[in-house]
Amino acid sequence: MLAKHNIHSNIVHIRGVAVLLDRDLAAFYGVETRVLKQAVRRNSERFPKDFMFELTTEEQTALRSQNVTLNKRGQHSKYRSFCFTQEGVAMLSGLLRSPVAVHVNIAIMRAFVALRRHALNYESLAQALAQLEQSTNQRFAEVGKILDALNQQKQIQENQQNRKRIGYKN
Repeated sequence: MLAKHNIHSNIVHIRGVAVLLDRDLAAFYGVETRVLKQAVRRNSERFPKDFMFELTTEEQTALRSQNVTLNKRGQHSKYRSFCFTQEGVAMLSGLLRSPVAVHVNIAIMRAFVALRRHALNYESLAQALAQLEQSTNQRFAEVGKILDALNQQKQIQENQQNRKRIGYKN
């Protein structure tokens, strides 16, 4: 069975979207990357741009430079990778119907759902921090006003002590 941590570690964010790369999916399914790509190309109408997209040359180069250590010769293809969103992986399950593909797709869907849950937790935490920051800024503004008022009072008292007295001195 496919380990959850393997899927989570292979989900990457490209163009602001969580995706799995074709080579990782091919490894999960136990097929060659070229076979997976060939199946996708034959059924291209099933994969709109929000389900699957191909990396640009610049993105491919950047991705390749992030993974500079190669385990085996030819690990990085000279061809641009396909990136599959959660919906694209679900559509891919219709093409690859082996028992392994069914189990892999279930595990991948669970990994994407877990990733979305984490993102929601971070979003709520970010909102709470923003509210805390706003209330803290308001309190600091109030403290600043109070300090300004105290400084003004201090200056008024100093001015009164430094002015010349009129009248007789005792």
